[in-house]
Amino acid sequence: MRQWGRKVKESNPLRNRKFIAIGLYILCFVLFFSVFFRFTWIMVKGEVNGENLEQNVENLYTRNNTLQAKRGSIYDINGNPIAVDATTYKMVAVLTDEWSTPNRPIHIKEPDKVAAVLSEHVSMSEEELYDRLTKENSQVEFGSAGNNLTFETKSAIEEALEEENLTGITFEEKKSRLYPNGTFASHTVGLAQQNNEEENEITGVLGIEKEFNDSLSGENGWRRYQRDRFGYVLPDMGVEEVLPVNGNDIHLTLDRRMQIFLESIIDEVNAEHKPANLTATLMHAKTGEIVATSQRPTFNATTKEGIEQSWQNLLVEFTYEPGSTLKVITLASAIQEGIFRPYDYFKSGQIQIAGETVRDVNPRGWGNITYLEGLARSSNVAFVKLVEEMGHDTWKEYLDDFGFGEPTGISLPNEMAGSNPYQWPIQRLNTSFGQGLTVTPIQMLRAFSAIANDGKVVDPHLVKSISNPDTGEVKNFEQKETQTLISEETADKTLEYLKETVYSDEGNARGYQIEGHEIVAKTGTAQFVNPETGTYHRGGTNYIYSVVGMAPADDPELIFYITMQQPELNGLGHASQVIQKIFNPVMKRALEYFSTDEEVNLNEEESETLENTVQSRTSDIISQFEEKNREYSVIGSGDTIVQQFPAADTEINDSYRILLLTNGAMTLPDLTGWSRSDVLRLADLTGIEVEFEGEGYVTDQSVLPESFIETGSTVSVKLTPPNDPLNE
Repeated sequence: MRQWGRKVKESNPLRNRKFIAIGLYILCFVLFFSVFFRFTWIMVKGEVNGENLEQNVENLYTRNNTLQAKRGSIYDINGNPIAVDATTYKMVAVLTDEWSTPNRPIHIKEPDKVAAVLSEHVSMSEEELYDRLTKENSQVEFGSAGNNLTFETKSAIEEALEEENLTGITFEEKKSRLYPNGTFASHTVGLAQQNNEEENEITGVLGIEKEFNDSLSGENGWRRYQRDRFGYVLPDMGVEEVLPVNGNDIHLTLDRRMQIFLESIIDEVNAEHKPANLTATLMHAKTGEIVATSQRPTFNATTKEGIEQSWQNLLVEFTYEPGSTLKVITLASAIQEGIFRPYDYFKSGQIQIAGETVRDVNPRGWGNITYLEGLARSSNVAFVKLVEEMGHDTWKEYLDDFGFGEPTGISLPNEMAGSNPYQWPIQRLNTSFGQGLTVTPIQMLRAFSAIANDGKVVDPHLVKSISNPDTGEVKNFEQKETQTLISEETADKTLEYLKETVYSDEGNARGYQIEGHEIVAKTGTAQFVNPETGTYHRGGTNYIYSVVGMAPADDPELIFYITMQQPELNGLGHASQVIQKIFNPVMKRALEYFSTDEEVNLNEEESETLENTVQSRTSDIISQFEEKNREYSVIGSGDTIVQQFPAADTEINDSYRILLLTNGAMTLPDLTGWSRSDVLRLADLTGIEVEFEGEGYVTDQSVLPESFIETGSTVSVKLTPPNDPLNE
């Protein structure tokens, strides 16, 4: 009992409450000072858990917008657009209802009706569209048909869907680069594309677009302002802004008319003879301005079709042994040294040098012939003898002076320098006829310019000027001072002797004659190394064939150089006949085009600019074209034109066939009388595959006119020469 009483006494309620109150006071003070210290720390330091609160508030109420600079345009020498900046749209269909609400559906609810509407505005059939819209996906895209849409096409689709109260189609805006001419010196002009969709930046990745990317891109600006939680700009806070500096425009030396003509001719030859690679470049002899240049393989810069075949710009990145076209340089050097005696005789066929045998194309030779006949027949023995008499060291100096082994400095990325090891006696002598050293096409053009330009070499170039569209400031690229390599007399004699290859009975370039014009030309056939064996390819057409032509012969204004590797002959006797299919029509057109004779330029005077027909009513355009007697073909039965060839603002004449692609399902026109190039343009526009039989113009087609066609379908056409009875 005594212990119990003590416990009661010790547990005095008043005293316990006192202790509890003191404890609570202490706890409150501790919590208060903890919170106070924390707030004080936050106010002083301005951060919590490593996060800057001031910056967070800034981010919450401040908006920083990038003001995109407009990328400069690229034009041809006459101001026609080659590459331009544009805003395009990608069409996307939302198929899932996960993102929809009962009051605001954003997914496809009626795929059949949506497909019917879309088929009127894009080049896909209603059935194909319906298949896309019923896939088991959250959303789908529409490939090339739904990509790079114009604002007009996007608006037309939106209006049509709204009228039908249809949902589920959205559009993503993107900055893009448009190339209105399609396949047009594609590796040289280059490619600019969006590498980062979030930043919406266009960057040059090939050709001129890459080489001049900084100049074309300009500098982005920015805008900074404060806004409230509803997104409205706060009054009296001001808007900070730095305007963008738009990119410069680049004007090239390319001429669109000649370039388009070159591309069309090469298309036909490439389709028939399928060479492993091909280059063709036309240059002004006196200025070094490149008028037209193309290669195969290539790609369509608009659709990107073919880009995966090769990123290599053959004009500056393709190194090869040039073969007998280099004999032009050997000849000029020998004339300059005074050792080319055209009417001296030598024994042709073969010659023993440093334990090796050098042979002519005819190993038995043609007996004792003059050096002039040796030039006409392209005798290797003749040129080996010339270099022996000239001296190895002297010949090496000429090779160096003409620029072999050094880049030309043309405004294109990744230019190769080629090589000239020049170590062993046989290797040195082989260079006399274009073996044992490697070159690029652009180096050969630079060397040939000395022959055509009174002995003075000019550097090939592509850029005429760079202009600022905002200030009007223009920077012209002046022609560099020319270096005199040979005398004017030597250049004239070289041209005179080279006529033998074209106009003498023994000349091996007789097939390159141009009616109404006198030219000089030199052909070449060079071996190249098989990478699998490490030795030269032999037999068949396993060679690199080439030709250089200069015209007019007495005072050349144009140099045209073509290389072609491993073509299929398809019944022709020699690969030179394949090259003639490119050289002859292009050189003839160029000579007529650049002639000062007014009568020759009638085609130029009669040309007119093709207007933009896209989004126009088909019936209206047909009426206009019929009034103007224009040759046109309509692809599709729709009431609105959605695509055209040639592009708007292209200068055309009576020889152009205009292709008009309408909305709705595509239909195949009557191809009777079409050329191969016309059919290839149709294939490029519609995405169909074409199989050709024969040469000439279309006389038969496997699919009846006005039949429905789809991208990827195959059409066979039969071609017949113009003088064939079937074509009469």
